Amino acid sequence: MKSDIEIAQTTRMKHIKEVARQLGIDENDLELYGNYKAKLPLKLIDEEKVKKAKLILVTALTPTPAGEGKTTTSIGLAQAMNRINKKTTVVLREPSLGPVFGIKGGAAGGGYAQVVPMEDINLHFTGDIAAVEKAHNLLAALIDNNLQQKSVSLDIDSRTIEWKRVMDMNERALRDIIIGMGGKAQGVPRETGFYITAASEVMAILCMASDMDDLKRRLGSIFIGYTYEGKPVFARDLKAQGAMAVLLKDAIKPNLVQTLEGTPAIIHGGPFGNIAQGTNSILGTKMGLTFSDYVVTEAGFASDLGAEKFFDIKCRMSGLIPDAVVIVATIRALNYHGGAGIKDLKEKNLKALEDGLENLGKHIENMKMFGLKPVVSINKFDTDTEDEIRVVTEYCRKQGVDVALNEGWAKGGEGAVDLAEKVVKAVEDPERNFKTLYDLSSSYEDKIETIATKMYGADGVEYTGKAIKQLRAIENLGLDELPVCVAKTQKSLSDDEKLRGRPRGYKISVREVEVSAGAGFIVPIAGAIMRMPGLPSRPAAENIDIDKDGNITGLF
Repeated sequence: MKSDIEIAQTTRMKHIKEVARQLGIDENDLELYGNYKAKLPLKLIDEEKVKKAKLILVTALTPTPAGEGKTTTSIGLAQAMNRINKKTTVVLREPSLGPVFGIKGGAAGGGYAQVVPMEDINLHFTGDIAAVEKAHNLLAALIDNNLQQKSVSLDIDSRTIEWKRVMDMNERALRDIIIGMGGKAQGVPRETGFYITAASEVMAILCMASDMDDLKRRLGSIFIGYTYEGKPVFARDLKAQGAMAVLLKDAIKPNLVQTLEGTPAIIHGGPFGNIAQGTNSILGTKMGLTFSDYVVTEAGFASDLGAEKFFDIKCRMSGLIPDAVVIVATIRALNYHGGAGIKDLKEKNLKALEDGLENLGKHIENMKMFGLKPVVSINKFDTDTEDEIRVVTEYCRKQGVDVALNEGWAKGGEGAVDLAEKVVKAVEDPERNFKTLYDLSSSYEDKIETIATKMYGADGVEYTGKAIKQLRAIENLGLDELPVCVAKTQKSLSDDEKLRGRPRGYKISVREVEVSAGAGFIVPIAGAIMRMPGLPSRPAAENIDIDKDGNITGLF
């Protein structure tokens, strides 16, 4: 079997103008980035058409080291939908360079369910993430300049500043740093650090913005810290929002590419699901809904993180209503959650498989809480046996949900036709009744407790004194009715990554709370989650290379 990059490099792509014609987009409206990428102007979005199209979310059970293939499933499903004559676009997030060169690899799908040009999408693409990085760091520079320039100083107390710098790379050495050393001319010494760009509030803002004016308003609403007199300071007080928006003038426009089968694909924005809202931009989703009858999209990690945030944050703020949801599962992942070791996941182990089904059951339960009956997609691997598939299928049927065997990785759209047909059936289900999990008027403690007990299965929530103090400070800013975007490990339903399956008898520990006032939510931070990852002992970067003709190898 060819590698993902070999499959992508040997597939003949359509010119992006041809892909646009499939959607009914005039080529004069395209902003071309070569022959296979283009940006789409925001004027093309039609809110009336958005309301008529159907939105399908792909989520998954709790991630494992083996990988589940959520993006691959999304792409394969979109290709299959077009094969059964349902005009469909897949809308995805942009990959971060951190995972590409780290341990996870790229995020362009796999096998015969990929978006292309794969190399470009996984690397610098159209420069959106670089623009987010520059806009974020411009604000950081303006803050430190204001500390230095006493004649125009806002009298910001540097001890209250939590705005760090960002970089789109895994670099643990930059998590905590001291700047301004070397004398008065070098700035005001203070502790700060770096986040990865996907964890930037600017990235979250880009994905929540409805247009350029809304983008500027949100950028201006970024909370910076307090003056020595206790007055809150926002980015607008530094007159930062205009220049930041200028740096994002192209990044705000969704990107059009294609799948290996020529299915239109829109890729835009890349917030992480374990830290931020974990979904592509509202503008990208609405662009897809404008030009298709169906849109397949995904949310980062599992239902407890990406899907919950998709429903409670993105749908609530945008007015989007999901019509169906798919939960991706693999035999290997279920074995892992049932206690099997990493090296043994390919071995048949019906006991581990049956024990691991509790994890899948919780994610099915989670989606039903939003008034949606999910379709379970078994992402098939060559090592899966008929007995194992039967066990999962019978379990899903006992849960009252449809299940499909998905072979999109090996067969492309053809391998996901069964899944596509069952998704169409779910879209047409008259009993679906989408609802959000909590009311915005509830207290923050009630919102967090609702998510923790209903989505994670926790017995409750414990707060540090610091977290309680931060919640009260956020309320005192007049920001008491925002949705909640929990930052926690993606590796467990709990906030302890070592707890597999369906943990019980524990409480979520919230150690601190941040406000993303521009993005429009608060961020309770649970457990030991980090916003600047480190590289593994053998990073993927070691295997990536380019030859004299410009051919790239080693991406996956």
